[in-house]
Amino acid sequence: MPKCYELAKVLRSKNSGPFEITLDILFDNEASYNLVKNSNKITKSTIAKLYHMDESMINDIIFFDTALGIKITYARKISSGTCFERDVYGSQQHAPLMELEI
Repeated sequence: MPKCYELAKVLRSKNSGPFEITLDILFDNEASYNLVKNSNKITKSTIAKLYHMDESMINDIIFFDTALGIKITYARKISSGTCFERDVYGSQQHAPLMELEI
Protein backbone atom coordinates (compact mmCIF):
# COMPACT_ATOMS: atom_id res chain seq x y z
CA MET A 1 0.00 0.00 0.00
CA PRO A 2 1.42 3.42 -0.88
CA LYS A 3 1.77 6.06 1.79
CA CYS A 4 0.30 9.53 1.45
CA TYR A 5 3.71 11.17 1.00
CA GLU A 6 4.46 8.85 -1.93
CA LEU A 7 1.34 9.95 -3.80
CA ALA A 8 1.19 13.65 -2.97
CA LYS A 9 3.31 16.31 -4.64
CA VAL A 10 2.93 18.63 -1.62
CA LEU A 11 2.02 17.83 1.98
CA ARG A 12 2.04 20.85 4.26
CA SER A 13 0.48 22.44 7.29
CA LYS A 14 -0.03 26.07 8.21
CA ASN A 15 -1.96 28.43 10.42
CA SER A 16 -5.55 29.05 9.56
CA GLY A 17 -5.72 31.84 12.10
CA PRO A 18 -4.58 31.59 15.73
CA PHE A 19 -7.08 28.88 16.61
CA GLU A 20 -6.89 26.49 13.64
CA ILE A 21 -4.39 24.47 11.60
CA THR A 22 -4.86 23.61 7.93
CA LEU A 23 -3.36 20.53 6.29
CA ASP A 24 -2.99 20.61 2.51
CA ILE A 25 -2.49 17.55 0.33
CA LEU A 26 -1.78 18.53 -3.27
CA PHE A 27 -1.31 16.21 -6.24
CA ASP A 28 0.24 16.62 -9.67
CA ASN A 29 -1.94 13.99 -11.38
CA GLU A 30 -5.58 12.88 -11.30
CA ALA A 31 -4.76 9.22 -10.76
CA SER A 32 -3.03 9.82 -7.41
CA TYR A 33 -5.65 12.34 -6.29
CA ASN A 34 -8.51 9.98 -7.12
CA LEU A 35 -6.77 7.05 -5.45
CA VAL A 36 -6.50 8.99 -2.20
CA LYS A 37 -9.97 10.55 -2.48
CA ASN A 38 -11.69 7.23 -3.24
CA SER A 39 -9.75 5.29 -0.60
CA ASN A 40 -12.00 6.69 2.14
CA LYS A 41 -8.88 7.13 4.30
CA ILE A 42 -9.22 10.91 4.59
CA THR A 43 -12.05 11.03 7.10
CA LYS A 44 -12.67 12.76 10.41
CA SER A 45 -12.19 9.43 12.14
CA THR A 46 -8.82 8.76 10.53
CA ILE A 47 -7.51 12.28 11.11
CA ALA A 48 -8.68 12.23 14.73
CA LYS A 49 -6.75 9.00 15.33
CA LEU A 50 -3.61 10.27 13.59
CA TYR A 51 -3.59 13.51 15.56
CA HIS A 52 -4.85 12.10 18.88
CA MET A 53 -7.85 14.38 19.03
CA ASP A 54 -11.61 14.15 19.20
CA GLU A 55 -13.45 14.21 15.87
CA SER A 56 -15.30 17.31 17.00
CA MET A 57 -12.03 19.28 16.69
CA ILE A 58 -11.96 18.69 12.92
CA ASN A 59 -13.80 21.55 11.26
CA ASP A 60 -13.60 20.65 7.57
CA ILE A 61 -12.33 18.12 5.09
CA ILE A 62 -12.70 19.51 1.59
CA PHE A 63 -11.86 17.76 -1.67
CA PHE A 64 -11.07 20.23 -4.49
CA ASP A 65 -11.39 18.13 -7.65
CA THR A 66 -10.40 20.88 -10.10
CA ALA A 67 -7.28 21.72 -8.08
CA LEU A 68 -6.37 18.09 -7.28
CA GLY A 69 -6.16 19.00 -3.62
CA ILE A 70 -7.50 18.13 -0.19
CA LYS A 71 -7.78 20.62 2.67
CA ILE A 72 -8.27 19.54 6.28
CA THR A 73 -8.85 22.17 8.97
CA TYR A 74 -8.86 21.42 12.68
CA ALA A 75 -8.95 23.38 15.91
CA ARG A 76 -5.68 23.90 17.76
CA LYS A 77 -5.50 22.49 21.26
CA ILE A 78 -3.58 25.63 22.28
CA SER A 79 -3.85 28.90 20.34
CA SER A 80 -0.88 30.14 18.34
CA GLY A 81 1.67 32.15 20.30
CA THR A 82 0.44 31.31 23.78
CA CYS A 83 2.41 29.76 26.61
CA PHE A 84 3.38 26.10 25.99
CA GLU A 85 2.40 26.25 22.31
CA ARG A 86 5.19 24.53 20.32
CA ASP A 87 4.54 25.45 16.66
CA VAL A 88 3.52 29.10 16.32
CA TYR A 89 3.21 28.93 12.51
CA GLY A 90 1.60 25.49 12.39
CA SER A 91 4.20 24.46 9.82
CA GLN A 92 5.28 21.20 11.46
CA GLN A 93 1.91 19.49 11.82
CA HIS A 94 1.73 17.52 8.55
CA ALA A 95 4.11 14.73 9.64
CA PRO A 96 1.48 12.26 10.97
CA LEU A 97 -0.38 12.49 7.66
CA MET A 98 2.71 11.58 5.65
CA GLU A 99 2.79 7.96 6.81
CA LEU A 100 -0.93 7.30 6.31
CA GLU A 101 -1.32 4.16 4.19
CA ILE A 102 -3.75 4.56 1.33
